[in-house]
Amino acid sequence: MKHVLLVLGASLLAACASAPQPAMAQTTFRAEGKSLRQIYEHLHANPELSFQEKNTSAILAAEMKRLGFTVTTGLGDAWVKARAQKDYGRIEDGVGGYGFVAVLENGPGPTLMIRADMDALPLVEKTGLSYASKARDTAWSGEESGVMHACGHDIHMTVWIGTARELAARKSEWKGTLVMIAQPAEEIGLGALSMIEDGLFTQFPKPDHVIALHDNAALPAGALGVGSGYLMANVDSVDIKVTGVGGHGAYPQDTKDPIVIAARIVTTLQTLVSREIAPDDAGVVTVGAFNGGFKHNIIPDEVELQLTVRSFADATREKLLTGIERIARAEAMAAGLDPDKAIDMRVRADATPSLYNDPALVARVTTALRREFDAKAIYTATPSMGGEDFARYGRTLERVPIMLLWLGAVSQEKFDAAQKPGGKPLPALHSSEFAPDPDPTITAGVKAMTAAARELLK
Repeated sequence: MKHVLLVLGASLLAACASAPQPAMAQTTFRAEGKSLRQIYEHLHANPELSFQEKNTSAILAAEMKRLGFTVTTGLGDAWVKARAQKDYGRIEDGVGGYGFVAVLENGPGPTLMIRADMDALPLVEKTGLSYASKARDTAWSGEESGVMHACGHDIHMTVWIGTARELAARKSEWKGTLVMIAQPAEEIGLGALSMIEDGLFTQFPKPDHVIALHDNAALPAGALGVGSGYLMANVDSVDIKVTGVGGHGAYPQDTKDPIVIAARIVTTLQTLVSREIAPDDAGVVTVGAFNGGFKHNIIPDEVELQLTVRSFADATREKLLTGIERIARAEAMAAGLDPDKAIDMRVRADATPSLYNDPALVARVTTALRREFDAKAIYTATPSMGGEDFARYGRTLERVPIMLLWLGAVSQEKFDAAQKPGGKPLPALHSSEFAPDPDPTITAGVKAMTAAARELLK
């Protein structure tokens, strides 16, 4: 299809390959013997950006080796450079850059894969925490920025370590094979894809189930959110370049104004969801950027639009993307332009598919959670238009059942205050002020993931 751009993102990876390591990173820290709180604070204070998770990965891998797991690491810097140069022959042994796989065999039985993501975001932290990040680095976009775990991947990794510790210490309570994967680059949508392309499901024990959790900025710490079916959306980033005929603003009759054409595209796009998608379906088409022109009296030659497109069902995704292209081309034709020359539409390669929680898997895990948690602590999760590349593990040819669990991360005091009339809104994920309540969040996460693993490794 014309609206699909089938590229891996070499320029993005090239930027990662040349980016310096964070100045705050420390290589001497080891997780062995440290409390989970100590590990969490260190990870929070020393974040690393996508495909740059060198020190983070080393900490997690060392802990897995101590616990008796067989650990296969990626090729790190060599992997990133090889990907940037499209030299696939040099990365046969890689596992997605700084990603790695840890395997613990415990007799015959099912195989369970548990995933944690490692990368942080290009944000200056404003939480005021004593262990707040002061790191700075060059993001994949080429811009220098602060670095912060504003999406809770530090929570995910700490819970992951705690769960591995529990399961390694309680091997008499389960049988089978436990596969723990540490994934890079979730924030740019390429981490899961990279691990899968590097043989995650062919070079390592094939899982019967894959589970993960994600902290939630709208639930109290210690609470869980469980959802069956679609939980998160297809996420597509679309670029549209409209090429017209520029000229003097005083003589518009001599031009084909791309600003007017682009404006018509924006307004007509609003009918896609309201008039072409069924009311009981879900879709979002948002134009986040409209860039064109630089002077009051000059009609430019080009305008560029940037869109985010969200959906759940793949058929709806295809209908939206096809509809966007159809509308853009039709508006160019209405202005008297050749749409093949006037419209250049591309869907970026960092798209993520919708996340579908397998209903049978959710039922089993929920039963296990109810044995460990008070019923009031388990919420029913509603579908979100956010995206998560964890979805890719369920989109392989094998169609492995997957489940993502929401983990409440807000202190009870702040949560209660926000519920009152006029209460202060809670900082969202990706906010520079987002700060999980560590101890109850980590404790609940380890308890939940351990219970789920024991249930699935019977």
